[in-house]
Amino acid sequence: MLFTDLQLIQPILDALKEEGYSSPTPIQQGAIPHILAQRDLLGCAQTGTGKTAAFAIPMLQLLAKPKSMASNGQRPIRALILTPTRELAIQIQESFDAYGRHLRLKNTVIFGGVNQHAQVETLKRGVDVLVATPGRLLDLCNQGYVRLNEIEIFVLDEADRMLDMGFVHDVKRVLTKLPAKRQTLFFSATMPPEIQSLANSILNNPEKVSVTPVSSTAETITQWLYFVEKQNKRSLLEHILKDNDIETALVFTRTKHGADKVVKELHRAGVSAEAIHGNKSQNARQRALSNFKSRATRILVATDIAARGIDVDDLTHVINYELPEVAETYVHRIGRTGRAGANGISFSFCEAEETSDLRDIQKLIGKNIPVQDQHPWHTTFTQIMSRPAPGQNRQQRPQRNGQQHSQPGNRRPQPVKHAGGGDKKRTGRREF
Repeated sequence: MLFTDLQLIQPILDALKEEGYSSPTPIQQGAIPHILAQRDLLGCAQTGTGKTAAFAIPMLQLLAKPKSMASNGQRPIRALILTPTRELAIQIQESFDAYGRHLRLKNTVIFGGVNQHAQVETLKRGVDVLVATPGRLLDLCNQGYVRLNEIEIFVLDEADRMLDMGFVHDVKRVLTKLPAKRQTLFFSATMPPEIQSLANSILNNPEKVSVTPVSSTAETITQWLYFVEKQNKRSLLEHILKDNDIETALVFTRTKHGADKVVKELHRAGVSAEAIHGNKSQNARQRALSNFKSRATRILVATDIAARGIDVDDLTHVINYELPEVAETYVHRIGRTGRAGANGISFSFCEAEETSDLRDIQKLIGKNIPVQDQHPWHTTFTQIMSRPAPGQNRQQRPQRNGQQHSQPGNRRPQPVKHAGGGDKKRTGRREF
């Protein structure tokens, strides 16, 4: 199927051609016709499947017809996209810019962590499409700068992430400000009971499109597992990055402090690196991301704020310096590479404290990750389990779900050339 088969208007087709897109992804094939038919939609799709374009493209077509000015003489806000993080909000707005470049529609993005003045001035000039994070949206609504009474299309993106970050009550407050008659598009990478319940409460007889469940990893991503003692992770990372074939890599840590520490260690080793996490200012985060995209910085070290929504063209390598505590997060992390059918490589370091997390990951994805033992700091699974962490007896570590550890990664690959996290869940509102 081609985009030309989806009954899209010529200005959008021209923009897609200029972006180099000719064939829609499965989520786009499934969602675009329903959205164009002005049906509510429940979409379940993991990161990297083209979800943003799946709703942005048909929304632009529906909004292409001009609407009269609001009673206050301003252009009314006709579409709202609510998303959990600033980085994702910015990238969604960039997508609307790209696909709508030949249309006379205006869009803007608002988020917290920066002075509101520039955002307010843009809103005063009038916009058709507003992309927002929940906290700043509610703040500006309460100040009278944003009116949502003429919204025609509402998108709730990354709904499960909203729940994880404690935004569910803010989302419900936003819903009370929207007109009852509207088209609602609901997207989530996972569908736990809480998310399904929220979807049921805001959707009207929705069409359902589900593509690639979160438990699966793209076949285009080659995955490798490195058993290594905790104190040797830094040396292993520097060893891997000596390979000049790794032009850029996204490295994940669990904590903000850990990300900063890895960056300092890489600097000492002569490797250009920057960190991106919630303690960084918005300007610092955008600068780090821009430097990484332009390849002025070789390594971007991130917490799981970057696991969804950050789209870097031609990213070939993801390195899990620390395994995530939530198995689904592993899928989102390595999904930063191998996008749109391209090949990618992921390296995951595993030390004694992380073997339970590894077991959960391999259970989720339904396969063992091949072990790479061709490096100076390789240690076997048996060795890693026999050494207690400082001040902790490994034999006393509680087992999850009553299961005992079994040795993962029992397939050993042939020697290959080295080619190349997030903070714990938070409650209460905070914009990252």
